[in-house]
Amino acid sequence: MDKVKFTAMKDGDAADYAMLDAHERDYATGTAKRLLGALEGLDESLSGYQVTRLGHSLQAATRAWRAGADTDWVVAALLHDIGDIFAPFNHDEYAAAILKPFVREQVTWVVEKHGDFQRLYYAHHTGGNPHARDRYKDHPYFQDCAEFCEAWDQSSFDPEYASLTITDFAPLVEAVFARTAYDPAVIRAGERVALADAAVAADRAGAAPHTPGG
Repeated sequence: MDKVKFTAMKDGDAADYAMLDAHERDYATGTAKRLLGALEGLDESLSGYQVTRLGHSLQAATRAWRAGADTDWVVAALLHDIGDIFAPFNHDEYAAAILKPFVREQVTWVVEKHGDFQRLYYAHHTGGNPHARDRYKDHPYFQDCAEFCEAWDQSSFDPEYASLTITDFAPLVEAVFARTAYDPAVIRAGERVALADAAVAADRAGAAPHTPGG
């Protein structure tokens, strides 16, 4: 059986749904590959900056890697703007929804809110509120998001910066999306992990993330 028997979900039986479950699990194993392909599509999205959105994403992830950030942070920096293609008005929430089952709660929150935090750097030029982030000032991850934006997001528009490639980051993306979705040991609700680690950064000097970890 390669197709269900029903035309309305309420008419399905156990065999139908067992078959669908197998198909869905198999399809989910390709999530990392599809995301890496979508990342390439950022090269053709929003223009006007000195780098493409792909260039920006790779630069942000490279800065995270070179700062000694762990895998969750690096993959989040790589994918934080993946929503620009299909969700230009809430790209931050879109990216966070993709990451949420597979990374720390801390990281999901930072990605989800980074749009408001980024306003600090430009909204006073566009008639917006540069202090939109202040609504979260009492949140335990506030400073993490502030640091994410300052160190890796707002600073990653430099065409002279030597970034790593999608191929370099592929093992980390594959490792993250191979995790069990919503595993409490991965989500680690309420825990904070620093964005940078000087000792790890020193070990990584001149290296690329060809193997997952860190």
